[in-house]
Amino acid sequence: MKFGIATFVDDDTIDAVTLARAIEDRGFASLMVAEHSHIPASRETPYPMGGDLPPEYYSTLDPFVTLAAAAAVTSTIELVTGVALLIQRDPIHCAKEAASVDLISGGRFVFGVGAGWNLEEMRDHGTDPKTRGARLDESIEAVKALWTTEPAEYHGTYVNFDPAYSRPKPVRKPHPPIYVGGNSEATVKRVIRHGAGWISVAEPRDVLAKRVAQFRADAGYAVPLAMFGAPIKPDYWSSAEELGFGQLGLRLPSLGTDESLRLLDEFAAQVARYRSAP
Repeated sequence: MKFGIATFVDDDTIDAVTLARAIEDRGFASLMVAEHSHIPASRETPYPMGGDLPPEYYSTLDPFVTLAAAAAVTSTIELVTGVALLIQRDPIHCAKEAASVDLISGGRFVFGVGAGWNLEEMRDHGTDPKTRGARLDESIEAVKALWTTEPAEYHGTYVNFDPAYSRPKPVRKPHPPIYVGGNSEATVKRVIRHGAGWISVAEPRDVLAKRVAQFRADAGYAVPLAMFGAPIKPDYWSSAEELGFGQLGLRLPSLGTDESLRLLDEFAAQVARYRSAP
């Protein structure tokens, strides 16, 4: 099982370049970054984890810009959207942005996608929350078409375009790995429908085990499993590894440079002890 770092890269915390170099220098496998385009002031939709919305949600950098900056100063770590809110993005632009990061990084991009939870946020982008699942499915299919065919076309209810040329194409063939975020019956079906992986958040073991059992029973292929925001708890890591998770993105709080580097040192030491344990 690989260990990466999952975080919100914000406008007043450690910068993307310093963070990416530090992650790679300490032997981590990936940088996973979250996305929120904006946070509507109304705050009608409750935060899924309960309580007030954490401050890092309000100042998150664009994930593709962040990962492009990280790509330019690293050579080994994977660059993961955890997750890109694809229903709030134009899929033609998004396909180009993602393929551009993959090209700049030499094929290290991983496309984590999701429908999101903030209803006001998606409405501001013109997305009816009632259609977000169908829109996400069409957007995934459209992006894959743009990545793999030339010219590409797609004709759906929410995404529709005639034959068009779109470059660059991704380095990884047939396309970068796709992971779908979420924790619902619809998520399970969506992962399987697209032949994708699953990117979870740090749920209790029984919740993770239920979903993993569904994938094993219904998918017909070994669903890749990754996690955004795993706690710094070796017992939890062991449970995730037993369930078949291939990568954990350890949750790095959004902090200044010195504190972030100190925590990364601590995380790396914890991982080293975990790997050396009998």
